[in-house]
Amino acid sequence: MKDYGSEYRKYVIGGVAVLIVTIYIIRLFTLQLMSDDYKKNADSNAFLKKIDYPARGVISDRNGELMVYNQPAYDIMVVMNEAKNHLDTLEFCQALNITREEFDLRMANIKDRSKNPGYSSFTQQMFLGQLSDQEFSMFQEKIYRFPGFYIQKRSIRQYEYPYAAHVLGDVAEVSKGDIEEDDYYQAGDYIGKQGVERSYEKQLRGEKGVQILLRDAHGRIQGSYRNGAFDRQPVPGKNLTLGIDLKLQALGERLLEGKIGSVVAIEPKTGEILCMVSSPSYDPRIMVGRKRSKSHQELSQNAWKPLLNRSIMGQYPPGSTFKTTQGLTFMTEGIITDQTAYPCSHGFVFKGLRVGCHGHGSPLSLVPAISTSCNGYFCWGLYHMINNTSKYGSVQNAMNRWRDYMVSMGFGYKLGVDLPGEKRGLIPNAQFYDNAYKGSWNGLTIISIAIGQGEVNATPLQIANLGATIANRGWFITPHVVKAIEDEPLDTLYTNRRYTKANREAYDYVVQGMRSAALGGTCKALAGYDFMPCGKTGTAQNRGHDHSVFMGFAPMDDPKIAVAVYVENGGWGATYGVPIGGLIMEQYLHGELSQASEHKATDIQNKRINYGSDDR
Repeated sequence: MKDYGSEYRKYVIGGVAVLIVTIYIIRLFTLQLMSDDYKKNADSNAFLKKIDYPARGVISDRNGELMVYNQPAYDIMVVMNEAKNHLDTLEFCQALNITREEFDLRMANIKDRSKNPGYSSFTQQMFLGQLSDQEFSMFQEKIYRFPGFYIQKRSIRQYEYPYAAHVLGDVAEVSKGDIEEDDYYQAGDYIGKQGVERSYEKQLRGEKGVQILLRDAHGRIQGSYRNGAFDRQPVPGKNLTLGIDLKLQALGERLLEGKIGSVVAIEPKTGEILCMVSSPSYDPRIMVGRKRSKSHQELSQNAWKPLLNRSIMGQYPPGSTFKTTQGLTFMTEGIITDQTAYPCSHGFVFKGLRVGCHGHGSPLSLVPAISTSCNGYFCWGLYHMINNTSKYGSVQNAMNRWRDYMVSMGFGYKLGVDLPGEKRGLIPNAQFYDNAYKGSWNGLTIISIAIGQGEVNATPLQIANLGATIANRGWFITPHVVKAIEDEPLDTLYTNRRYTKANREAYDYVVQGMRSAALGGTCKALAGYDFMPCGKTGTAQNRGHDHSVFMGFAPMDDPKIAVAVYVENGGWGATYGVPIGGLIMEQYLHGELSQASEHKATDIQNKRINYGSDDR
């Protein structure tokens, strides 16, 4: 009789044997071809790949004044696979003046893949960064006692002056997100965090090099592998030239001491930003090296928000500076001509609605309306445009037509400045008001937008850009802080003109109005200057004290600078906006302040605005 059980066991044993052989083959294939663990282990015993960090590009102002450069610094690197044995931890901590708790925490963080993606025990990892020369010298004497630890030379950022912190930004250690986003980085690397350090990071950082060093059986460095045949030299980062005028920037920061606000100046023909002041600010020199973390924490907890770049992040009512956009729109659309006169009975008064205004002649046309900053004139103009259903068909169509003009002038959307964090402001459209008023609204409902109040918001950069656009009589180049990149052209966004919807004739009349304002209107404090300034004041209403606003340019017929000043709770536009704007224009056009202007600058510098809770 046939023994089926014996035959079955034969197949089972054979199958198990085949399975075991198959598993071994798969494992052998995985180890040899799919996994590089053993290769890494072997390579780590024979070679040390040492990163050569490139020098970061330097940053200069438009006149060649060096603002940001590099100084040598030293990092302590560790290869975990080599450091796990025979380390005298106590002596090591004493050599670096750290505690055992700090040592353990740093070692744990290095091995924590959630904080250090791509960690390998066979490659160099950052243990402690940016040692001073003194710390480096003390540690170097004893490094031979600490196997697995190496010194990596690199550079650290130095900021030459206490100015332009928001423009320059700073450099800090990469985050987990930075590493995941760009495989150029590994834990311990540095990256630009704010300002041009961030927006031009790829140009500034350069390209890493690598040295392949040969080790003996005891792990001691024997020299370059094959005389450096496989080494790769680092490529230095590209240098940047800013449009910033350092002296102008310094003056702007000086004038805003003790005040909250912004000063932005632009060269109209190029869109280059000549100064960008946000106050309160901070000294960029405190954001360097191992003290950066503490400094950043203190600044971020400051109630006055010195880290906030109000020039591009502050969203404010533009006030009466916005009246220029209304004149341009109404004239181009045929709502008014240069002869159209509207009454002003100390304001706009119609159907029970009143928008107040200061005393001046009445009725008046566009040029004197800009000169005197008449509220009534521009309210009448907006009313006649939005309610002109015979021309536009509906208030919604008229509103969207108005919105298109504002957008073409650089409002309502980000301009595209080459700095991170820009805000868009707000220009309402028909849908906005349909949602707010359930479809039942007209020109009277929204009348306050005619004078830069109500729902309209803009950044100081957008207001300065309005000045540049008027100076150019209808076009602008997207404002930018970088004037030139070494061996690389600027993005075409910063070289191409952008034209508005308003026509040249309308711009000519608005310029006349702004020149009249400087000679004897609301900007009459500018009358004594010899460079033919043009200006427009703004007094933006606020829950507390009004904001002081100014927008202008000079010279009238060959504009070289456009300026916006915004001082929170500064009162009338003529109180702070006009005098600060005049000093900024004088400094740039003449290269210095006159003695009388220097006294005026000192007086403004010494004035402090008391910001109570009602003003914020």
